[in-house]
Amino acid sequence: MTRPTVNLSEWEDTGEPTRGSPLYGKVLAENSEAQHLAKELNQKGGIEILELAGGLELRASSFVGRFSLGDLMVTIRPKISGLPLMNLLRYAYRLRHLDLFTEVGYAAESASFEDLLIYQLAAETSELISRGLHRDYLRTISMLTSPRGRIHFGDYAQVIARAGVALSCVHHPRSEDNKINRALHGGLELAAGMTLDRELGERVRRLAKSIVPNITPIKLDVTGFEEAWHSLDRRTGIYKPALTLIKMLLNTLGAALTDDSPNVAASGFLFDMNRFFQALLSRFLAENLHDYDVHDENNLRGVFAYDPANNPRHCSSPKLRPDFMVMLKGKVAAVIDAKYRDLWETNLPREMLYQLALYAMGQETIERRSIILYPTLDDAARQQIIFIKNPLIGTTKAQVILRPVKLIKLEQMLLGKDIHAQSERAIYAHQLVFGLPNNVSTN
Repeated sequence: MTRPTVNLSEWEDTGEPTRGSPLYGKVLAENSEAQHLAKELNQKGGIEILELAGGLELRASSFVGRFSLGDLMVTIRPKISGLPLMNLLRYAYRLRHLDLFTEVGYAAESASFEDLLIYQLAAETSELISRGLHRDYLRTISMLTSPRGRIHFGDYAQVIARAGVALSCVHHPRSEDNKINRALHGGLELAAGMTLDRELGERVRRLAKSIVPNITPIKLDVTGFEEAWHSLDRRTGIYKPALTLIKMLLNTLGAALTDDSPNVAASGFLFDMNRFFQALLSRFLAENLHDYDVHDENNLRGVFAYDPANNPRHCSSPKLRPDFMVMLKGKVAAVIDAKYRDLWETNLPREMLYQLALYAMGQETIERRSIILYPTLDDAARQQIIFIKNPLIGTTKAQVILRPVKLIKLEQMLLGKDIHAQSERAIYAHQLVFGLPNNVSTN
């Protein structure tokens, strides 16, 4: 029997349930698994689930993916999808450009967000296996008839007593049973449980099974992954794309929602596109803003301070931390926040405006301004400016600037490899941070 499905795009809501909708008359039973899941998703901001008299209403945010809510399957898709999204993900997270879709015969446009990540992980793992998995020297004590390494004299008395012909030796054979390969296997098992695509799930499980004879399988958790991640060095740098993908899968809400059984599809996978958008801009600005330094999440100092005479609990002063600060010769040239919400299609929420207003007012430059960079697929999107005025005399004290990042245009720019493409990217990065001269078109 086919499960009822609800399909949404990011930042979309279903509205009040109407007759004929799978949400109409839907009730989350008291203390049920679905009710606990709804509460968790509401608290974490993954999606807002409202229980109304007529059924359920869903309000999506920046999270995309899929999850089960009782007998319902809810899917939230990003507005940009398929190969353009995959190309931007590869760039943002420094993944290799491996041919995913011709190999597996899968239509890129129909792939869900989590399946795009898992296909890339499968391709990365296949590449690692074809090159040969990394092997470390492993300290081993074993009985050998042809001694090598050094004799383990602690067991020598037992050997004499048994009159055996083998000696206990300490040696260091090269082994694939190391932290990185165990994390890779655990990540494949995690990925196999997250996809609903049977063919993809079987492919990932086959890859995981091919590694098993040479390693000690583990159920991957955050601690085990961090140990593997921090053990990366110049010899194992080739694993970084695969581990990056596993980190993305492990750090989603999906990891918490995954069924313990390795052969059962996960209850859900939700990924915050804010993370992706910030990673994308971080790399693009750092690589293409020549002569400037781009700092991620630096504190904007001196905006808030407790009065020393009226701070009985000795609290630390609150800190403002914009997503990016662009510096020139040690001075702040621009303060930027990345917001994964199309502000050309929707109005600027008040909380975003208040946050950016504080960023602007906290600067010591003559022209105090802060910038929101937001994604859009609308080529007609243009810069918008909000003046922060003195309410008494009407003078402008600061500015909040809303600038669109045209994702399709950016994706096409990133595909170019020649000098002209490099120049085009540098110009666009400068426009995103500093804008255009007046009366200049942004086509």
